[in-house]
Amino acid sequence: MKSIKRIFILAFILLLALGNAYAGGGNRTGTGGANQLLIPVGTRGIAMGEANISIATGIESLFWNPAGVSKMNHSSDLMFSHMSYIADIGVEYGAVAANFEGFGVISFSIKSLSIGDIPVTTTLNPDGTGATFSPQMITAGLSYSKQLVEQISIGVTVNYITETLGDVSANGLSFNVGAIYDDLADINGLSFGLVMKNIGPEMKFDGPGLYTLADVNDLNRPPSNYKIDTAPFELPSSFELGFGYKPTIDENNSLMFSGVFQNNNFSDDEWKLGAEYGYNNIFFVRAGYKFAPNAIDYLYGFTAGVGINYEMEGFAVRIDYAYRDVQYFDGSHVFAVTLGF
Repeated sequence: MKSIKRIFILAFILLLALGNAYAGGGNRTGTGGANQLLIPVGTRGIAMGEANISIATGIESLFWNPAGVSKMNHSSDLMFSHMSYIADIGVEYGAVAANFEGFGVISFSIKSLSIGDIPVTTTLNPDGTGATFSPQMITAGLSYSKQLVEQISIGVTVNYITETLGDVSANGLSFNVGAIYDDLADINGLSFGLVMKNIGPEMKFDGPGLYTLADVNDLNRPPSNYKIDTAPFELPSSFELGFGYKPTIDENNSLMFSGVFQNNNFSDDEWKLGAEYGYNNIFFVRAGYKFAPNAIDYLYGFTAGVGINYEMEGFAVRIDYAYRDVQYFDGSHVFAVTLGF
């Protein structure tokens, strides 16, 4: 047990060092790319203000902290969700997780953005050529999670990222690494979590859309095609640490509080708070709030949601809803169905 605790402490120091190295606290705001990685999935977490990296469990925790997947209650879980994101963008998400006894949990997830058709414009036709294109942004993740001992869980996710905009595209890999420590300092119900997200090499757009027809000055030759060399961009990495507390009430009622500090590489640091009340493990009410003290104009704030969980022998179904208030845009509505076998 002592050796495992030492490993956990070393992992914490390593993640903290990585967080300081990669996260810039908003010093490079707006200079990163692949921001689709930042769009949250997981209805319970969204309803709780995205403050659940230390309390997330099962397949719901894949986006928040992969370590929490190891604490799933069934041999396998299946999850589907839909979010009405800003500017009429839809976010579709699906995930599956399987628990292999003695080895750990293997999970696969995929997230895609439904952006719709966009008119093609050029320098000669700024009002449109009559043609359209539909951007495609997909993130596919493969995760491994394991509960080392009753108190300590770890997890890692490898994401394959692809973005296609007309005739250009960019592909890359990112990594998420997380850990959760339950009953911290031997306090029953107190948990601590940390996670490093979106660490990986730079991405770069390429494709036939970068070729342009141009003349070469002072040379007697017809116009030729030249390729524009795009600049590479970094991923929006972040470092998060949070605490959660679940006080003991009685068999029918449960209460949970959570808080998270998030240090971002390409945006201002964020603080997140959340709470959940559950009755008889059947009905849940959730609320949360997130804010960025140093941000001049922050989009998000209040969140809320409800959930219904129904279990029978060998099967469970959970239906969740979350609402996220968004400044300047319509609020986001998120629906999710989770099946356990």
